[in-house]
Formats: sequence, C-alpha cells, structure tokens
Amino acid sequence: MTFAATNRMELVFHRCHKEAVFHSFFRSVLLMSCLLLVLSVSMYPGLWSIGVQLHSAITGSYVPGHHSVLLINSPNEQIAKDIGRTIMERRLAASINILSRTSTMYYWKGEIQDASEILMLVKTKTSRIQQVVDYVRSVHPYANPEVLSFPVEDGSLAYMKWMDEAIPDD
Repeated sequence: MTFAATNRMELVFHRCHKEAVFHSFFRSVLLMSCLLLVLSVSMYPGLWSIGVQLHSAITGSYVPGHHSVLLINSPNEQIAKDIGRTIMERRLAASINILSRTSTMYYWKGEIQDASEILMLVKTKTSRIQQVVDYVRSVHPYANPEVLSFPVEDGSLAYMKWMDEAIPDD
C-alpha cells in the first residue's frame, strides 16, 4: 500500500471514530435527558411541594393556590363528625370546622327543597382535594354530595406553614 492510501485510510478511520464517539455521546446525553424528564414528571407533586416551600422561605411570600378550603354539607352533625374524623386520621386536611345547622335551599328533581344541614370547612393542600372528594363520595349518604373547593389566594404565612407541616407531602 502506498503512503497516500495509508494516510487516506487513517483519515477515514479517524473521521469514523470521531463520528462514533459523537453519536455515542449524543445518545448518552439524550438518554440522560429523557431519564431526567421521566423522573421529574413522576416526582412532580413532591417537587412542587418542595418548590413552594423554598419559594416561601426565600421570598417570605405565599404561593397562591397551594392550599384550598372545601365546603362539604352533611345531613346531621354525627355524619359530619365521622367524615371529618376520617379525613383528619388520613392526614388529608390540617383542620376542619363543623358549623352548626345551616338552612339550605336547592333544586332537586325539578323542585325547590328546604333543608337543615351541617356545613364543614376543610382546610387542606390543593394537591389533596381529589383524595378528599373520593373519600367523601364513597361514604356520604347523599347521592350527590356537595364538595366544593376554593383556592386560598393569601393568608397568614405562619398558618400556611403550619398547614404544610400538618399535612404530609404527597
């Protein structure tokens, strides 16, 4: 083989080697990026909670919507206490207020109904709402129980911190 042919072969070999190394590196970076993306998505609730706590600690302000208040009506005080106690035992809420009888008017099967009910105010993390709703629907005596949530836009930072401590992360 001549010197020129040998040089040409070495150049081709080096070019192929560089391309192989580049493609191998590119695949590794792509694989790591995909892995990081999957881990981020799967850990989103936990990462969100940590991010909210860091934001509050650094800026001294509250992230609107991190907490919510749910309204739940019950036909009597004992049912409200039973539902509330289980929500608390499951650590789905930081606090529940059970308000005395309220007068309620609503449409049911095309008729206006009047009733006395017990109103519960459930203070929780927004990320826990679906768990509370699922539980209430599974045990509530009404066919269509009232469970309404309202995001907390602002409030006492000390109280919000206490709520975070009272309700474990997802």
